[in-house]
Amino acid sequence: MLLLYPPGVYRAEGDTDLLAAVMREGGYALDRTVLDIGTGSGALAIAAARAGARSVTAIDISLRSVMATRLNSWLHGAAISVLRGDLFGPVAGRQFDLVVANPPYVPSESAVLPRHRTGRCWDAGRDGRALLDRICAEVVDVLRPDGTLLVVHSEISGTAQTLAALSSAGLRGQVLARANVPFGPVMLGRAAWLESQGLIDPGQRIEKLVVIGARYA
Repeated sequence: MLLLYPPGVYRAEGDTDLLAAVMREGGYALDRTVLDIGTGSGALAIAAARAGARSVTAIDISLRSVMATRLNSWLHGAAISVLRGDLFGPVAGRQFDLVVANPPYVPSESAVLPRHRTGRCWDAGRDGRALLDRICAEVVDVLRPDGTLLVVHSEISGTAQTLAALSSAGLRGQVLARANVPFGPVMLGRAAWLESQGLIDPGQRIEKLVVIGARYA
């Protein structure tokens, strides 16, 4: 899919492709109301529209990402409502059949999340869970009783922790897909620090991605 990426907007990579494939092949978006959290360039939102979603809403805290998603959705003829705000805030009081999320999940040396740098596309605190834990806890506010959450992240950020967080929120989660991808520039640049923290094995340069699906238990 050809998309425009202004500076500071997350460029869709293997994690986006993996989640989009699960969504498409599992028929999760077909005739459903879909919410894309942290939409970036709008890649997942557009993929949901192409997969037959009844309606698609996309949210990002970045103004550049909001503008990029609006432009990309127009270029692809996808009817997407694009909102700016923090996670689920802009859709408080609404519910959706499907929520998809490819949030920042890369562990970073600082616990403070960047607000105005490109790093906010991937920095997620020292354990990589600053956004993941919020999504797991807060998604129940916007998920219909028969709805589904699909979230993708690296196993470095803790697959078991995500499943446990979902369970604490009253959701039953399971791993739907896995993929091994080479480290990108960000992970390569942090490899020594990740090794020092015990987050990866010495010499590890392959990242394991997971797509987790969750529904009400």
